[in-house]
Amino acid sequence: MGITDMNLVEMYEAVVDEATFIQFVKALAADRRNAEEMEKAKPSSPYGPDAGGWENVTIADYLEAGLAWAEGSHFGRRMTFKELELKDASPWQRMAAFMMAARVFE
Repeated sequence: MGITDMNLVEMYEAVVDEATFIQFVKALAADRRNAEEMEKAKPSSPYGPDAGGWENVTIADYLEAGLAWAEGSHFGRRMTFKELELKDASPWQRMAAFMMAARVFE
């Protein structure tokens, strides 16, 4: 069984330091590998997310999406929904947010 979105979200929310950040990155990498395998088995439409829910599947698209999120949200300090703001978050949590956002940000 692969990493589910809920497990990935829970791991993201648990990031507070270097160790929890590393665990999150491991889960994110596993999630990407799982999405690639699902995509091979049953390709999705080229006009939406892949089989694993990833909008940005190349490293360039992933990094550009993360950058757009970081610039647009002031690295999570100014979010559309105030309850999602990362004003008091650790640098580890902000980096995890960058990586999580890059997965789906358009």
